[in-house]
Parts: sequence; C-alpha cells; structure tokens
Amino acid sequence: PPPPQLLSVAPMMDYTTAHFRHLCRLLSRHTWLYTEMEVDQTLVHTDHPRLDRYLDFPTATHPSVLQLGGSDPETMARATAVAAPYGYDEINLNCGCPSPKVAGKGAFGAALMLEPELVRDVVAAMRENSGGAPVTVKCRIGVDDHDSYDDLCRFVETVACAMVPTRTDGRPLFAIHARKALLAGLSPAENRTVPPLRYEWAYALARDFPEVAFVVNGGIDTLEEAAEVARGVGVPTGGGRLVGTMIGRAVHADPWGVLSDADVRVFGAESNPRTSRRDLLNEYVKYCDATRGRFGTTKDGYSVPSTRHLMHPLQNLFLGEPNAKVWRRRVDEALKEDARNPDVTVGDILERTLGVLSDETLDAPPGDGSTNARHGVKRSGVTLGNLPPMPTRGALVPASR
Repeated sequence: PPPPQLLSVAPMMDYTTAHFRHLCRLLSRHTWLYTEMEVDQTLVHTDHPRLDRYLDFPTATHPSVLQLGGSDPETMARATAVAAPYGYDEINLNCGCPSPKVAGKGAFGAALMLEPELVRDVVAAMRENSGGAPVTVKCRIGVDDHDSYDDLCRFVETVACAMVPTRTDGRPLFAIHARKALLAGLSPAENRTVPPLRYEWAYALARDFPEVAFVVNGGIDTLEEAAEVARGVGVPTGGGRLVGTMIGRAVHADPWGVLSDADVRVFGAESNPRTSRRDLLNEYVKYCDATRGRFGTTKDGYSVPSTRHLMHPLQNLFLGEPNAKVWRRRVDEALKEDARNPDVTVGDILERTLGVLSDETLDAPPGDGSTNARHGVKRSGVTLGNLPPMPTRGALVPASR
C-alpha cells in the first residue's frame, strides 16, 4: 500500500504540473502529490492522443492524486472513467476553489459545498468509474454565510456516505482547507489569506467523525508544523487526531526548504533521497532529457514540453541563498538568448548559469542545509480557538437541493 498521507503537496493551478510534481518526488519518496485541477469537460472532450498531456505521469511519481473539477454527476463519471486507466492512487473532487471562473459558470469548486446532496451524487458517480481508486474530497470549512460548524458537519456526513475507505487509512478522506470561502468580494489570493484560519474545526471534525480521516490545509508552511501534526503534537483537549497536513504555496516558493528533509522528519525514514541541490539537479536533468519533446514539436520546431517549461519548477530552488536572484536572472537571460534555438536543453542552461552559486550552496545537505534551518523556522502563529460543541449525529438533515 502507499504511505500514509502525513504530508501532501496541495493541488495548485499553474504550479503542480507534471514537471513540478516530478521535482517534488525527487525530493521526497513518500509525500503525496496532487495534480492541478483538471476540469471534467476538458477530459471528456479531448481526443485520446492529447489526453497524455493532461493525465500521464511517470510511475516513479506515485503516490499521486488527480484532482477533478465539475458538478454534473454524469460528466464527472465520464471524466473519471477517462482518467482511471492512468493509475492515480486517488481521485479528488474539488469543493474548495473560490475562483469566480469556477464558482460562477458551471458552479463547482467551493460553490458545491452549498449542495451537499449533489456532491454526494457526484462522488458516487466518480466512485463507480474510478477503476477502484478511492475518491476523496477537498473542501473549505464554509462558504459565504453558510459557515456554521453544523453546516460543515452536515456536508461531511452527507458526502461521506458515498465514499469508500482509502488504501492507506481504511477510512474515507477529506482534505480540509481551514478557512471559509467568500465567493463574492474576494479574489482567489485573498481567499487564501483574509478569512481566518480555524484549525480547531478540523480537530473537531476528527473528534465528531472518527470513521473519517481528515488532512488539514491552509497556513501550514514548514516541515516543523507538518511533523508536529503527523506526530499528534498540539491536539487540543477533546479534539481528534488529524491524519496529516497539506502544504501548497510554500512548497512552490521553497521546494528544497520544505521537502528535502520530509522523508526523515515527517515519515520517519532513515534517509532522504537527495543529498544536495546538486544531486537533485543531476537527477532532474535526466528527467528533462527523457521528457523534452515527448509530445512532439511545434510548427517552428520547438519541443513540447519546451526547455522553458521544464526549467520553471527550478525557479525557487535556491530561495534565501546568496546570489539566488542573480542565478534566476542569468537563467532568464539564457532562455531569451536561446529562444530561437530549439536544441538547447535544461542541462545546457544549468551548465551556463550555476557558476554564480557557491559549492556550499549547491552541496548543502537537507536539514541543516535548508533555508528553514539556517534562517529560522517560520511558524504560522495561529492560535487555536475553542472547539465547537459536538453536533447530534443523525439529527443533521442534509440540505435540500
């Protein structure tokens, strides 16, 4: 079976591409990796040869989770059936994205939390077409003025009855972004920061639904915090224990600092897969050489994926290190200089630019060589509030559609 979901990289549009996920996998063998959200209509209406661009991933990238967005049970069933042969470990339903593009036309993402019975039906349709992969749900703790703890419990209770146990925990799994979503008046970025974090609600859900597993997301951006949740440190009196944490933007902002020591510190492994950033880059270049041009070439002769796309996951690899900004500038200059050279590779770009970084930076090991360790661990500073009272199970009537 795959490892427990002690730590996951959250689904992020434009960030958790196949290339970035592979970089993350090189850093951690055990961290769960979520794709960008794929919209059901896209998968249903894409011809088979082009589906690989959206869905294929290297076997070495397991455990991986495909996140789907949509609200029509029949269309979601078809999209899930299209994705099932690719062998994702789980398929996740997006009930948390507050983007107007998602919550408006088609009404999915966080807007789905307003219709728990519809979500139940969507999950059931996905489950029947997933090829045995468990279907999980990622959601917020509330939407607009539907933000009481009872509303959240009603959602979980209604949806969980359509879910099946995961292979790692033996229980259905929800990933809870511990903020409400405001569908009007806030941008997606503001929805990640303005609504207050309420971790106590996640702990309360674990208390009130012991037959369901919960992963918490939002505001957790260091390995220290993730490791504490994984060990059960900080569980409030009377609260239930969470399975693990999901980290999003912080991983993209500092992949080495967040993930390079994850296997040892969070999963209890004897060692981490990479010994240094130099080691990481050597392995990533091998991936790029095997992947560049996999989907053919453009009319101008450029490979798909391109060298620029393959370089993108590396942009924050040296965050906080001397000359990191200089290196990024040199990379950008090199890519522009070779914009008309379809044969330039990631290895070529790195060979021409890494000279501005010191051996100390390139060869620093995980842990004591990470940004967090050497520059001070950043903590979220969230104070847990009082746990909400336990609802009366069975008395929660699902909201009518």
